[in-house]
Amino acid sequence: MITSVQNAKIKMVAKLHQKKYRDETKQFIVEGEHLVIEAQKAHVVIDIYALEAMPRFSNAELVSEAVMKKMTNTKQAPKVIAICKQQFNQFLSDKVLILEHLQDPGNVGTLLRSALAFDFKTIVLDDCVDIFNPKVIRATQGALFQLSFLSMDVEAFNKKYPRYQLLVTAVDKTARHPRPIPPFALVLGNEGQGVKAATKKLSNQSVHIPTVNVESLNVAVAGSILMQALSNETIF
Repeated sequence: MITSVQNAKIKMVAKLHQKKYRDETKQFIVEGEHLVIEAQKAHVVIDIYALEAMPRFSNAELVSEAVMKKMTNTKQAPKVIAICKQQFNQFLSDKVLILEHLQDPGNVGTLLRSALAFDFKTIVLDDCVDIFNPKVIRATQGALFQLSFLSMDVEAFNKKYPRYQLLVTAVDKTARHPRPIPPFALVLGNEGQGVKAATKKLSNQSVHIPTVNVESLNVAVAGSILMQALSNETIF
């Protein structure tokens, strides 16, 4: 069992809370049994650390509670964590979600989970918060491991994949359009600024969520509603 927080291996793991170090090593941390199991299914696990022997994780290295807190930077130490490699399958789904300058980890994590639920399995990241941020990973609840990620801006995506319709939120609330047919990409903009004007000019079609009593919705809520509406499925 590792009991010293000064252990060289432990200090290296703790550095993974810094984006710079995650980028350098191409590694990240997942915490808790569910996420570790999902990471195992995705075959991206490098090492596992646990507070006690666990049948599911027989190859885990045991550590003390103090060491686990050092590695996770949390007050309540998780029972198990895994160090994972940043390696995912690359594919282009017919329905794509483009996130343009989103900065809130909770919003991004929620949207990734909703994207998987509604079959938007390719995610384009345009200058967003790091998807390997621990808060993003927790909010995805494992959806992260079943998605494909592309890092590029909207204009670059539009040039490379011109057959995809670009959908943005409607400015004109009276606008009505026929349901788009895949392939298409739904663009969601920054929490405060929304979709950029240049992106709106590139778009092929606008979409609108009718609301009463409120002018706008949180981007994670709005994005989830739009993805469900565009999924050609009904909840009834």
